[in-house]
Amino acid sequence: MSAYADTSFLISLYTLDVHSETAVDAISEAELPLFITPFGELELTNAIQLRIFRKELTKSQGKQALALFRHDIAAGIYFQKPLLGSAFERSAHLSRKKTSSLGTRTLDILHVASALDLRAHVFYSFDLRQRTLAKSAKLHVLPVE
Repeated sequence: MSAYADTSFLISLYTLDVHSETAVDAISEAELPLFITPFGELELTNAIQLRIFRKELTKSQGKQALALFRHDIAAGIYFQKPLLGSAFERSAHLSRKKTSSLGTRTLDILHVASALDLRAHVFYSFDLRQRTLAKSAKLHVLPVE
């Protein structure tokens, strides 16, 4: 079964936060590899840099987190797939159908649309609105909270 991990899940794997223990437990039971797009990699990189800016991580910790993530890509934990133009079309459709009722943000929609375009069945996220959108799109959302 294929799976997609959003940034809220990935950041909890590679930096310490309130969801880290749950993320580690979930990934240990996940069917690997997980899909990742260049967009997801960019967003994770930026999230780590923001944590450095906010003094939640040192530069050394941020560098280590990114190195571990790249190592995991090379080790086959993630399968890199391109972000297709159809993901933007699907995002626009999801926006028209769901944003007015769910309050989803553009990047949240793009993650869900990417998962759908990559034919993922499972969606890993800690973001409440994104999880709700993914469920409405018939994705199985993990971890269960």
